[in-house]
Amino acid sequence: MSRQKEHTRPRPTGPGAALPRLLAPVPLAAALALAGSGCSSGSSSSASSPSAHASGTSAARSGTSAATSKPAASAPGQSGNQLQDAYQKVIADVLPSVVQIITGDSLGSGIVYDNKGDIVTNAHVVGTATTFTVTLANSTKALDASLVGSYPESDLAVIRLNSPPSAVKPATFGDSGKVELGQITLAMGSPLGLAGSVTQGIVSATGRTVTEPQVAGSPGATIGNMVQTSAAINPGNSGGALVNLDSQVIGINTLAATEPQANGAAAPGIGFAIPASTITSIADQLIQQGKVTNSGRAALGITARTSFDQQFQPAGAVIVEVSPGGPAATAGLQPGDVITKIDDTPVDSLNALTTALASLTPGSKTTVTYTRDGNTRTAEVTLGTLQSP
Repeated sequence: MSRQKEHTRPRPTGPGAALPRLLAPVPLAAALALAGSGCSSGSSSSASSPSAHASGTSAARSGTSAATSKPAASAPGQSGNQLQDAYQKVIADVLPSVVQIITGDSLGSGIVYDNKGDIVTNAHVVGTATTFTVTLANSTKALDASLVGSYPESDLAVIRLNSPPSAVKPATFGDSGKVELGQITLAMGSPLGLAGSVTQGIVSATGRTVTEPQVAGSPGATIGNMVQTSAAINPGNSGGALVNLDSQVIGINTLAATEPQANGAAAPGIGFAIPASTITSIADQLIQQGKVTNSGRAALGITARTSFDQQFQPAGAVIVEVSPGGPAATAGLQPGDVITKIDDTPVDSLNALTTALASLTPGSKTTVTYTRDGNTRTAEVTLGTLQSP
């Protein structure tokens, strides 16, 4: 399957799943108007709140103060003061590594990746721009930065400060495999342009496969293995850090969910972050090679489209082209075959096929159920790696 078609937007997964909404960079004019209004100190519990709180205009502009949510109940064996101290230590450790990124008339967040001034963020934050203005959390000075590389398929990008200051502080990235349900998390970034803001929650789930809507600057990528968190994530948080209490970045804040039955209203406390393992893999390749040669994403090696039945209802993913020597070709799949199932997961559209593949890994074996000339067949396929552009 070609790169572009394997990333066409599928439906939400699971019973009653809410459609995730991309957190596009907040318009700069609106952000500055809000920052200048001198909002009182407080917090936001909504995943897409129309307002935000910070400790006054100076905090919004300088990023030297943090807006924090009310501490959660104490962990077993830990007093409220101990938990508060832990929060404050994490903020002191990590917030200096979180930056604000201005792209044209929009802004988002980023994380300092190394002492060379490389900053990792979301691809939808950088969009099509190649130059940026960056403000460090511990400084009011605007710094110029340039694009190193972008990989929209995983919604990740790296930019680099043109003249990094000596005070630049790289973040520490954690082990995604050790992220567990119920762990306390802090989300750091510039929601609605309020630099240096912090919200708190827990890891609500791991291993989520989530699809971004197709908007300007984002192709609507389907991303697997995401971390779901209850920490409030708002527009402008995109590219910021999701952090554990060991002061480790476990993800990049990327998406918040909306309620499909409520005309796109916010679904409070449902946010998603790209896991640290994906961040470091993609960022290292972009920094070292300027492109991604190993996406870590599974692929069949086909180009496909949605197949419709006689009632014009989606009925599978029909193969249009098979890459010579690719996984599908090796397994005997041919153009015209209609894929209806991946292992035990039904496939009624190209979107469903994309979602099923996003949860699998290159090199793994999967059973593909398909129809050819009206007959149902199966093929054992060893998945390949999604090729980069």
